[in-house]
Amino acid sequence: MSGFMCPVCGKALSENGGALRCAAGHSFDRAKEGYVNLLLASRMHSKLPGDSKEMVAARNRFLNGGGYGPFAAELARLCAELARKKGGVLHILDAGCGEGYYDEAICTELERQGLPFELSGFDISKAAVRLAAKRKLPGAAFAVASSFAAPVESGWADVVLNIFSPFAGEEFHRCLVPGGTLIYAVPTAGHLMGLKDVLYDEPYENPCQQVDYPGFSLAGETRVEERITVQGQAIGDLFAMTPYYWKTPAEGSARLARLERLETPIGFRFLLYDRRD
Repeated sequence: MSGFMCPVCGKALSENGGALRCAAGHSFDRAKEGYVNLLLASRMHSKLPGDSKEMVAARNRFLNGGGYGPFAAELARLCAELARKKGGVLHILDAGCGEGYYDEAICTELERQGLPFELSGFDISKAAVRLAAKRKLPGAAFAVASSFAAPVESGWADVVLNIFSPFAGEEFHRCLVPGGTLIYAVPTAGHLMGLKDVLYDEPYENPCQQVDYPGFSLAGETRVEERITVQGQAIGDLFAMTPYYWKTPAEGSARLARLERLETPIGFRFLLYDRRD
C-alpha cells in the first residue's frame, strides 16, 4: 500500500481498475506513467505549480549524469541503516520527490541488501512526478501533491525525506510514526561556491544555522562534501536547477554561458530528526 489518502475527505485509497478510489466515492485516475494527481485545485496557486518542465528537464539531465551521486549514495546508506534498525517493512515518504533520482538510489540499495520497503513520493510539479513515475521503481508509488496538505495517512511513514524542498514541519510530524525519522537535507556553507564565484561579484556562503522544529529533536547529522567538474551543457543544467537562476544579474549569467568547464565544491548536510510526541 502506498499510504496515500483521499485529499478530499481523508479516507484511505484503494486500487479500482486504473484509478485510486476512497470509500466516499472520490476517484483519481492513474496517468499512463503510473502516477496519480492528488493536488486539489484549491491548493494550486498557478495553472502549473512547482518547477517548470524546462527546469525539471535540466535537473533530470544533471542528476542522471551523476553530479550529485555522492549525495544519493549517502541518503541510500542512511535509509538502509534505518531499515536494518527497524526490521520489517520500512515505509519511506519523499516529500518533494522531484524526478525520483534519490528515490531510485534508495530503492536500488535497499533491494541490493534484501531490505523490505515501501516508498511513496510526491511533488507539486506534475512534470517532475511524471519523470519519477517513468523510472518504474519496484515498491514505489508517486503522486502530484503539496507538502503543506500531504495526502498521506497519519503515522504511515517510518522515514520522511525532505531534500532541498519546502519544509512543512506540521505535516511531516503527522505523517511520521511516533519515534520516526525525518531526514532533512540542506546545503553546506560552501555548496556550489565555484558556481557563485562566476555569477556574483561578491559571492556569499550559504547560512548553516541549526534550527529546532516543534515536535522534533535533532538526533544526528552527516555531511558529504566533494569537488566536481562540470562541462558543456551540464553547466547550464546545474545553473537552471538552482535558485540562483532566478536572481542572478545578466552579467553573471553571461559569464557563466561563456564557460566550457566549471569546478566547484558541493556539500549536503543530512540532518536527522526524531519525531517527538
